[in-house]
Amino acid sequence: MVYYEKGSAQDSFSAEDLKNGLFEALGKIGAKNKVLAVPPDFTRFPSRAGELTEFAWEYYGEKLTDILPALGTHSPMTDSQIAHMFGKTPRHLFRDHDWRNDVVTLGTVPAEFVKEASEGAVDYPWPVQVNKLLVEGGFDLILSIGQVVPHEVVGMANYNKNIFVGTGGSEGINKSHFIGAAYGMEKMMGRADTPVRRVFNYGTEHFAKDMPVIYVLTVVGLNKEGNLQTYGLYIGDDFEVFDKAAKLSLEVNFEMVSKPLQKVIVWLDPSEFKSTWLGNKSVYRTRMAIADGGELIVLAPALIEFGEDKEIDRLIRKYGYFGTPATLKAVEENEELRKNLGAAAHLIHGSSEGRFSITYCPGKGKENLTKEEIESVGFKYADIDEVTEKYDPAKMKEGFNQMDDGEEIFYVSNPALGLWAFRDRFEY
Repeated sequence: MVYYEKGSAQDSFSAEDLKNGLFEALGKIGAKNKVLAVPPDFTRFPSRAGELTEFAWEYYGEKLTDILPALGTHSPMTDSQIAHMFGKTPRHLFRDHDWRNDVVTLGTVPAEFVKEASEGAVDYPWPVQVNKLLVEGGFDLILSIGQVVPHEVVGMANYNKNIFVGTGGSEGINKSHFIGAAYGMEKMMGRADTPVRRVFNYGTEHFAKDMPVIYVLTVVGLNKEGNLQTYGLYIGDDFEVFDKAAKLSLEVNFEMVSKPLQKVIVWLDPSEFKSTWLGNKSVYRTRMAIADGGELIVLAPALIEFGEDKEIDRLIRKYGYFGTPATLKAVEENEELRKNLGAAAHLIHGSSEGRFSITYCPGKGKENLTKEEIESVGFKYADIDEVTEKYDPAKMKEGFNQMDDGEEIFYVSNPALGLWAFRDRFEY
């Protein structure tokens, strides 16, 4: 059922608009006694989920007893991040999700269904896992809050992904990521109906139907002036509300470029991107727009690690981003990768398959990744000072830019907010 829906490519939601829309929907839902909020973590700060969580706390007061950021495999949020993202929401309400230990399995999607959904790409059962707090906490309402935006693993982010991955366990996260990688992310990004989503939907329909989850979904993107704009708010409890948000997201977060891009410059905000695990959104989201033989240059001043999880970081360092054949071979030959299929999927996602070059430009602090570390995993390295002297983010606009020497480059200030493609590499 849809409790609230408003959005278009012309709409612009203020904080008061979001608050009023949320309160209207919560009023329709009716009185609740114990509420859990599941917003994203700081890596999804532009989603405005922080504000919506604070509004939910204002609405429910002491009946909102717990807030579980949907960390997935990400690092727990710091006190400063919580304060910056969630405002006056009390710190004592926040819980850390431990994806390796704090989970329960609700059921298992049969291997036959997974094989059919993935068109034979994989053939294994998928466990429906969630943080045990969702099951054992005695909640009569779980507010799953977040942004719908094109995504490399599931096609379009959010809806039941926020629950099954954001609060999921290691096996569920690993296997779901690998389904998408093996099937092919370029066949999924920007689509609401994908093999991974079908598997998640099976899990919802068969094993999580009784969980009192209401989805609070925003659609946020950059407007023509390069500023964040909230285009839509959708609140409901089923696929219909997600599908409505996904349609608007495709309209405002997706750009079909007029020609293949020869050189793309991506800026990674130091407050958001400290690892290639997240920073490779610069690869995922632009890959369908980059020309064969093209170049992707990633300005990453805060880059200090490959994986946010120590074990995943170790695996990335060991196996590197060397393409699908090399990664599948490594999975076949190494049990440690078979036990960490999410890491294997990430290695596939982060490779251009030799089609274009990827150059990372980390900062020069003691903690930053070095030239040797960058090159050891298959990327090129360039000096960030030298590159930014020529391609200054402060002087570039979103999209096409003509440099003083006549060179044309395409600039992206935040890869997490969009998807770019050339028509020959994207089929509706």
